[in-house]
Amino acid sequence: MLYNLLFPLADVFSPFNLFRYLTFRTGGAVLTSLVISFLFFPRLIAWLKYKQGEGQPIRSDGPESHFKKKGTPTMGGLMILIAVTVSTVLWADVTNAYIWIVLMVTIGYGLIGFGDDFLKLTKRNTKGLSGRFRLGWEIAIGVVASAAIMWVSAPPLSGGVAVPFVKDFLVQLSWFFIPFGAFIMVGASNAVNLTDGLDGLAIVPTMIAAGCFGLIAYLTGNAIFANYLQIHHVPGAGELTVICGALVGAGLGFLWYNAPPAMVFMGDTGSLSLGGALGAISVVTKHEIVLAIIGGLFVLETVSVIVQVASFKLTGKRVFRMAPLHHHFEKKGWAEPTVVIRFWIIASILALVGLSTLKLR
Repeated sequence: MLYNLLFPLADVFSPFNLFRYLTFRTGGAVLTSLVISFLFFPRLIAWLKYKQGEGQPIRSDGPESHFKKKGTPTMGGLMILIAVTVSTVLWADVTNAYIWIVLMVTIGYGLIGFGDDFLKLTKRNTKGLSGRFRLGWEIAIGVVASAAIMWVSAPPLSGGVAVPFVKDFLVQLSWFFIPFGAFIMVGASNAVNLTDGLDGLAIVPTMIAAGCFGLIAYLTGNAIFANYLQIHHVPGAGELTVICGALVGAGLGFLWYNAPPAMVFMGDTGSLSLGGALGAISVVTKHEIVLAIIGGLFVLETVSVIVQVASFKLTGKRVFRMAPLHHHFEKKGWAEPTVVIRFWIIASILALVGLSTLKLR
């Protein structure tokens, strides 16, 4: 909004030229979301603690070390949503359709997560919304967002999927692009949700992925850079760099209070919205496959759950001591900070591998 208000003044007052630059506005989004988090998170935590009493329900079959976390409030993702939304609207070009599509997915998934968290707290159990209800709404939002992306994008990008390392080639899915895009968003949101099981575990890989996709959005949105790197140019996608910056800033603010021992958990409100945002951005920038590499830690966590469930149903035996994967290492005796930091390292390595797909000439 600041961009739309001040950009016309750039021709008259030279100091306003800064608002022409995407990098400046992205930095503004990072700082704005960070400041909002620092200013209001303490009040939100105090309010959540007062309202929730015993805090987030702890799984009775989980690692024993988690029982000491009883009383820690959840739904900290509310502040992430507020910080990201406010800073994005302030610093992004609000006439850009991609901005509103990604915000719709982010807020929509956040509302689903809020409903899930609310039921867990009021019923005092770990179940929340029914799986079918939750998945149905996630798919509905993903379908609407994918259809909107397809409508906004110009052919051949509208129904195409890019393949890393392959120049000037798109797999044309036509209308099947809509369920494909929805699958990416739903998968990403639930993958982040499964990863969010330890203090600080999910937020740092999310920030790493957001930073990577901020760079990808900037490059794909710039015709010169996209041509040089031989990646597909997506007009208007560069503006998503602002949202990625807002995600990083809000993530840093949340990590300040979520670092071990956590003062607040993000809950499904945060994890579903963050994953949905990353999924939507990857669909817009035509880097859906790259998301699976950059967000490889989320993929590993999800696969561990799938393997565990399939193995137990087919053979009656478990592959891991407990799923998702981070609980397996806790059961093996690793301290929580050890698991978290080592998983951060894995996320960083996978992010570098993902960025290497931006093939030079």
